[in-house]
Amino acid sequence: MAPLTKHELAQEQRLVELRAINASLMRQLAKAKASKEELVAAVYGAAKQAALSLDLPKITPPKRDRRHGAESAIAVLSDWQLAKVTASYNSKVCEQRISKYGDKVIELTNIQRADHPVTDLRVYLLGDIVEGELIFPGQAHFVDASLYEQVLVSGRRILCHFLRRMLAYFETVSVVGVIGNHGQLGGRARRDYHPESNADAMLYEACRLVLKGETGEGEPRLTWQENRVARQRKWYAMDYVGECGFLLFHGDQIKGGYADYPWYSFGKKIMRWRNGGIAEDFQYALSGHFHTPGRHLFGRVRHWASGSTESSNEYAAERIGNQGDPSQWLLFCNGKRVTAEYEVDVR
Repeated sequence: MAPLTKHELAQEQRLVELRAINASLMRQLAKAKASKEELVAAVYGAAKQAALSLDLPKITPPKRDRRHGAESAIAVLSDWQLAKVTASYNSKVCEQRISKYGDKVIELTNIQRADHPVTDLRVYLLGDIVEGELIFPGQAHFVDASLYEQVLVSGRRILCHFLRRMLAYFETVSVVGVIGNHGQLGGRARRDYHPESNADAMLYEACRLVLKGETGEGEPRLTWQENRVARQRKWYAMDYVGECGFLLFHGDQIKGGYADYPWYSFGKKIMRWRNGGIAEDFQYALSGHFHTPGRHLFGRVRHWASGSTESSNEYAAERIGNQGDPSQWLLFCNGKRVTAEYEVDVR
């Protein structure tokens, strides 16, 4: 048997360290199960320890495009429901579809670059990236991974790989995220949890630590908006591309609607937010939650509703009589307006 190379030895050492972190977390969870605050602290601590143990290869940046008229690409990642199991969907399929979405981001950006530079990428995480646990009765029969694995293993791997791939293709990458309802913890006791406690936020923070480091010493071309708001749910976020303000929210704030899709409620709530419900000004809004891609104009506010990467949702078929095709949005913006939009089929 050939001796291990230096790289293989390093990989073996990191595997030992990660196993030790996993064992440590399990002990902490056993001790903390009666304390919600300690439970959440244990998960965040494990994310930090796991991130610090990794030694990722350096990413080679793309050649700078010095032409005038640069635009930004906007990758909208929403409702992966990672670990959900249906007749045609599971964690492996989710990973394949996000990889295909990455292919399409590069392919469609190349089309744009034939005319003008596209130098940076915004990544908007709209929540329900994880499927979660105890969100609805019987959910344990429809998942293929624990919440631990969704956040710190498969979820972290898929999202970090996507971002590292984009960093090799764009000069800069900026990440902004909001939480979804499937990130909630505690089952029926979820209302007793701290408002910051959400598995989506934990996944975002784990990936930020992997790529940026605890004090930001990691990848310099990646920026990441804070993943939580002190003592509050991070239910919305703002991002600005030049003069364009983008409001991000998951969508579980919207209720009612015809055929289980709240067309009128979307317009009413978005216009209320625009007219003073939130302090920031915006011209565009993006949300997920309903797994139905849509494009709406409310006054002067353009809204995109995101699809999901899942497929074969029997609950939606039986209860609503409708299912969406797996898709994610990709937009392009020149700082004054959105110039192109694609509903990317990820099948």
